[in-house]
Amino acid sequence: MNSISLNNVLPSFLSDAPVASEIWGRDIAFAKGEYVLVTAVSGAGKSSLLSYIFGERCDFSGTITYGQQPLEVIKAKYWSQLRSRHISYVFQGLRLFSDLTALENILIKNRLIGQKTAAEIYAMLDAAGLADKKQEKAGRLSFGQQQRIAVIRALCQPFDFLLLDEPFSHLDDANISIVSSLIEQELRSRGAGLLLCSLGQEYSFNYHHHFKL
Repeated sequence: MNSISLNNVLPSFLSDAPVASEIWGRDIAFAKGEYVLVTAVSGAGKSSLLSYIFGERCDFSGTITYGQQPLEVIKAKYWSQLRSRHISYVFQGLRLFSDLTALENILIKNRLIGQKTAAEIYAMLDAAGLADKKQEKAGRLSFGQQQRIAVIRALCQPFDFLLLDEPFSHLDDANISIVSSLIEQELRSRGAGLLLCSLGQEYSFNYHHHFKL
């Protein structure tokens, strides 16, 4: 999948208010291989934007198109393929299984496609400073540790686009650098696009576009 296009997309919660946005109500295309930063104040709809693209919510007007396929005609079977092979997503709330270990949370995703070997997963955990936490239940980890697990899990599938919703909010500068490097390596190896939403932090990616929501 080479592009995701938004055509006059406007959330229902903004339909009765004037909108000054570089995305809402406009025609925007995100291209595979390009890095895009979206910044906004809290409540402007960053998580909503990613939820619309991921097909989790449809409370908006306008059209979202994946390649040449409009969202409104996509069937459940294609959504499964889209989410397992073309779009990977690190949710702001992470959505880890708290009763499963860090490693089990990663393996659930990896076993769907077999994207990574066990050695590759262990190497990512080690690089992220989590080698000694892989058998710890996710619910007992700090939120920063959980964020790193969620990022690694998202990298353990094929994707053309990686969606990140405030992925580093509980990480210090050293860990942000480490995790960003892991992400950058995967983006380059796949020729994938990045769509990162934040409250204003730009982090260290070399963005092609910066939109203010």
